[in-house]
Amino acid sequence: MDYVALKNVVATLITPANPDALAHVHGGMAVLLLARLITRRSLATPIPLACVAALQLLNECIDRYNHGSWRWPDTIADTVNTLFWPTVLFIGLRWRRERQAGTSTEQLPAT
Repeated sequence: MDYVALKNVVATLITPANPDALAHVHGGMAVLLLARLITRRSLATPIPLACVAALQLLNECIDRYNHGSWRWPDTIADTVNTLFWPTVLFIGLRWRRERQAGTSTEQLPAT
C-alpha cells in the first residue's frame, strides 16, 4: 500500500464524514501533545508548535512528491486545519503566562 492510500484509510477511519480536514485537526493536536510529552516543554513555548509545523511541512512535501505537483488549495487548507488549534492554544497559554507573571509581581509587598 502506498503512502497516499494508507493516509486515506487512516483519515477515513478517524473521521468518516470529512476525512481529510478533520484528520488534519486531530493529527495536529496529537503531534502537539506528543511533542509536549517528549520534549517536556510547556505548550506555552514555541517548541511543541514548531514540531507540529515541521511535521506538517514534511507531510505536504510527501504529498507534493506523491501527486507530482503542488495542489495549493489542498496544501493551504491542510496547513490551516493542522496548525489552527495548536496555534490558538500556544497564543492563549502564552498570554495567560504573561498575565500571571504580571499579577504575581504586582502582589509582592514593597521592600
